[in-house]
Amino acid sequence: MTDAIAAGFPASEVPSTADRYVGDPDVRAEWDQRYADRQQLWSGRPNGALVAEAAGLTPGRVLDVGCGEGADALWLARRGWDVTALEVSGVALERAAGHARDAGLTVRWVHASLTAAALPQASFDLVSAQYPALLRTPDAEAERALLAAVAPGGLLLLVHHAGMDSANAHDSGFDPADYVWPSMVAQLLDGDWEVEVDEQRPRVAPDGGAGAHHTDDLVLRVRRLR
Repeated sequence: MTDAIAAGFPASEVPSTADRYVGDPDVRAEWDQRYADRQQLWSGRPNGALVAEAAGLTPGRVLDVGCGEGADALWLARRGWDVTALEVSGVALERAAGHARDAGLTVRWVHASLTAAALPQASFDLVSAQYPALLRTPDAEAERALLAAVAPGGLLLLVHHAGMDSANAHDSGFDPADYVWPSMVAQLLDGDWEVEVDEQRPRVAPDGGAGAHHTDDLVLRVRRLR
């Protein structure tokens, strides 16, 4: 891993996506195409579950996993968080960094997959993963990476669409069995963790943007005790 990936990019610099990406190039290409197909993929507003769960937290260091076009990262930065935002799509990162620059906000951008990024372990007061498309592996690499990033006393907030984890494979090729769901992370918890929230609840969905048709969330909020 390079120092550039570990340190990220300042908000004033739109990250160069030509040669700094760390991760599976096929995954990057897939998500670059999804973003390139639309001028704006998401609503531009922060996810409702993040707002509900994080609004009362004392700002510290936060990792935004799969930051997309940056709405969550910017919301957190405005509230005083030291934000590291991770994303596989260079197209999305360029948009996110541009929004941060226009708003005068500082965000550390990392162009990498979660499992390939050189992230400092046990150092984030909050790890936020809102509807992440994390691929499942036999050794639970992505699940373990989420947990490993959380500092002692810190929180992991993992939110996903309810019902998708048990859905059948789609004709489009999407198979829920290929991805990580909150229950898989919960299964890895031991005595070092305390479950604060593990529930299904109505989704506070922003108007417009992809995924707006989903009505319920699975919310997992766990605290690392040591």
